[in-house]
Amino acid sequence: MAFKKQQSAGYLANHMARLFAKGLHQRIRPLGLAPAQFMTLLALWEEDGLTQRELVRRLDVEQATMANTLTRMERDGLIERRSHPGDGRSQSIHLTPKSAALHGPATAAARAQNETALAGFSEEEKRIFLKLMNRAIASMLDG
Repeated sequence: MAFKKQQSAGYLANHMARLFAKGLHQRIRPLGLAPAQFMTLLALWEEDGLTQRELVRRLDVEQATMANTLTRMERDGLIERRSHPGDGRSQSIHLTPKSAALHGPATAAARAQNETALAGFSEEEKRIFLKLMNRAIASMLDG
């Protein structure tokens, strides 16, 4: 049987992720953000003061990638590093007023991209689609 990319969950998920990332990047670029910075800010807006190791684990990225992202974010005034109160060998990563002010506009940009991606779906279809995506992700995390 011939491989049909339109029937491959992996191909479709990857293609959709690339299109979504491209659209999100276009929406957050005017805010001075790159996609990796936005992902990091999402984690910090949820819980400020995480360590680099915690960010790596939560975002499922390589240590070197996170180190480079944090260096750029610090340079751009989006984060500041402080000595971790519980472990003097590590640093906690904190939002700056600049990154705190980006929370509303950046999450609005992400919501707009989500709305564009799901524009042809009914509310019920959106609910089911997201539920199925979460189930597929859980299956891969467990497997």
